[in-house]
Amino acid sequence: MSDASANPAVVDVHGVHVSFPIYHGNSRSLKRTMFAAASGRLQEDSRHRIVVQALRDVSLSLRAGDRLGLIGGNGAGKTTLLRTLAGIYEPVVGRVHVQGTIGALLDPNLGMNPELTGRENIALRGLYNGLPGPAIRRLEEDVQEFAELAEFLDLPVRFYSSGMVIRLGFALATAIRPQVLLMDEWFLAGDAAFMEKARERLEDMVRGAEILVLSTHSTAIVLEWCTRVIWLDQGRVRADGAPQDVMDQYLGVPAPVPVDQSAIA
Repeated sequence: MSDASANPAVVDVHGVHVSFPIYHGNSRSLKRTMFAAASGRLQEDSRHRIVVQALRDVSLSLRAGDRLGLIGGNGAGKTTLLRTLAGIYEPVVGRVHVQGTIGALLDPNLGMNPELTGRENIALRGLYNGLPGPAIRRLEEDVQEFAELAEFLDLPVRFYSSGMVIRLGFALATAIRPQVLLMDEWFLAGDAAFMEKARERLEDMVRGAEILVLSTHSTAIVLEWCTRVIWLDQGRVRADGAPQDVMDQYLGVPAPVPVDQSAIA
């Protein structure tokens, strides 16, 4: 994956397959049963391991200005695709090319070391993003003000409550403006008061990104934020098109029946 922040953002995915091995004892009969029950998503790889196919022959291209929503049931492959775009997962077949800086709002704990203090995690994130010392100090001030962790910022993250971890993770993830923004809907699952405060910051980040890829179950968010929607089903692209059209297919809304004007006349 390339990073070229001076150039327009680009995302290209060609024929991508992502698989994960299943380790469940040595019972071949159990593996065969699972294979039969999975409707073709379980296969045996070259090392004779049973693997589940999380993504199967997925292709897409995005350019600056695109806002892509990913929809589908649990286990459809939405989060796997986001993590593949972020470089967390490597495809076993196919190619992924991302040009531009990437921001991944996938997991509040992503990239956070629980043994380090909140302040040390902020500095580490700044160094990872190539920020100079003065910029890291500004990042620390921004995160400290937004997350409202006060003296907890100097305690190891492992002592934080889940809500505090979410606040720190959200503040860190949204402090740096990427060209390509990857976001999983469950990242928004903080407490109501915090998320009300966070919404403006998040919407500003979405507006500033050249490309947005969002996994969601919310029709309202799809229609508000997205210009295109892909419906994933068992790791494959089931539909790809305009948000309302794909959402109607996903929700089973029947297409309007064309009126025969000659019959009316």
